[in-house]
Amino acid sequence: MELRPPRGFRDVPPELAILRKEIISRLEAVYRRYGFDPLETPAVEHWEVLADKYGEEAEQRLIWRFKDPWSDREYALRYDLTVPLARYVASHPEMPLPFKRYQIAPVWRHEEPQRGRYREFYQADVDIVGSPYPEADAEVINVIVDAMEAIGVSGGFRVMINDRRVLAGLFEEELGLSDPLPVYRAIDRLDKVGPEGVRAELERLLGAPAASRVMELLSFRGEPRDVLERLRMEHGSNKRVAEGIEHLAQVVDLVKRPSALVFDMALVRGLDYYTGPILEVVLDRPAIGSVAGGGRYDNLIGLLAKRQVPATGASIGLDRLIDAGVEVGLFSTSKRTYTQVVVVNVTPESFRYAWRVADQLRSWGFSVRADLMRSGQDVQRRKASRWGVPVLAFVGPQEESANTVTFYSQSKGERVTVPLGEARQVLERLLS
Repeated sequence: MELRPPRGFRDVPPELAILRKEIISRLEAVYRRYGFDPLETPAVEHWEVLADKYGEEAEQRLIWRFKDPWSDREYALRYDLTVPLARYVASHPEMPLPFKRYQIAPVWRHEEPQRGRYREFYQADVDIVGSPYPEADAEVINVIVDAMEAIGVSGGFRVMINDRRVLAGLFEEELGLSDPLPVYRAIDRLDKVGPEGVRAELERLLGAPAASRVMELLSFRGEPRDVLERLRMEHGSNKRVAEGIEHLAQVVDLVKRPSALVFDMALVRGLDYYTGPILEVVLDRPAIGSVAGGGRYDNLIGLLAKRQVPATGASIGLDRLIDAGVEVGLFSTSKRTYTQVVVVNVTPESFRYAWRVADQLRSWGFSVRADLMRSGQDVQRRKASRWGVPVLAFVGPQEESANTVTFYSQSKGERVTVPLGEARQVLERLLS
């Protein structure tokens, strides 16, 4: 029997789960400050909901698709949180707009497992449904910037931006590509295969001359206002390019931290449903690729509903972000337990009083363990040290007769005996 999880999946031990929950808590606090409300959607969707939304590679290789063994219905594990949101909006035409939702949940992709890439991973999404205006795109960027800063990545990241209309105007109209999506997907693999790998794929798709022209266009990169002005001068007569430039320029003006923005023509986002501004968040170190991404998808909901509903949003890849943060020392996995106090029975006869002490401490909001193994005092102490519990609470015949408790701080080396009724303030001090 194979006891390890399947390839690309993993167990999350307590120290990593605690870190993940702390980061999720901080992200949720930021999302709520901007007026986003939670939404939960099922892990399994009807296949027809996901079909024709992501592109050929995703649908042929990456989506976990299966048949119900008791019927002919086809289902799939959700590939992202965006299409399920689109389905939800399409099925609730009565909802007032804009609808601002966040969702933090796992998704599944049949990726080739590698550093920072899993087949099951968490995404933390924010989306604004109903607004076609640059204000919504700018707010999404502001939320993501605040979220990154809230988890401690202040100043150590860049927000790469582009616009699908700029790409469409350049590649479809000026280069004459009837179907630019394969080109976008080739460019989207830049981080995986490098410039030469992208060039080789473009030459296969387009031939050498057109591939060289595409690679030249990818040189548009830098401070957004400067690059947009250069694009306006060189390609402003192209209507679609001009629309993208104007919209993106307004977004840049509204973002509260424009110094974090970098325009990058090589940013295309591989998913087919994007229609306007797109973004990715890249850490300055290490080179693990983007940790967040998103953009505007004004046509997606219309594929599922009888009406067009504009929308924009972004998603933070939690597992990749946490892996990168732990690698560079930004995040710590030193906290191995939520337990703050272990109540140690000095003698077996003290266990009832130990339980009473534990219940009293819990009633004050402390996280407390009491012995469940009938272990000796030394064994209880060793286990508390292995768990990384900061405070021990010793109870024995003396403490029971005097209605006291003896605390010992493992980090401070301080021991103090206090009446049980006064223990709250002392314990708060020892834990501070």
